[in-house]
Amino acid sequence: MDMRKVGPIPLDPKVTTRLLDLLSTDDKFRQLFESDTAAALAQVGYKVEAGATPISCLYFKAGDRLASKAKIVRDRAKLEKALNSVVKFSIVKDFQAD
Repeated sequence: MDMRKVGPIPLDPKVTTRLLDLLSTDDKFRQLFESDTAAALAQVGYKVEAGATPISCLYFKAGDRLASKAKIVRDRAKLEKALNSVVKFSIVKDFQAD
């Protein structure tokens, strides 16, 4: 049996849609995303499969600020493409304020 870890997998398109909907409209969810990204992702249905790596590039660190709702709306197509594509991406900067 191959016991190697599986890398991060793209988000399910339904999870991506829900995530971006809430990040672009819901202040309470935006606060949760900044303070506890894992809980926010779980709330929109993101599940890490056994042996897989969580999408750590989405996780905020102390001092990071979430991009404005307007920026998320403006860059939505780019964010959807990145979140729904193959691993090895680094988009946390796209969620950060300028």
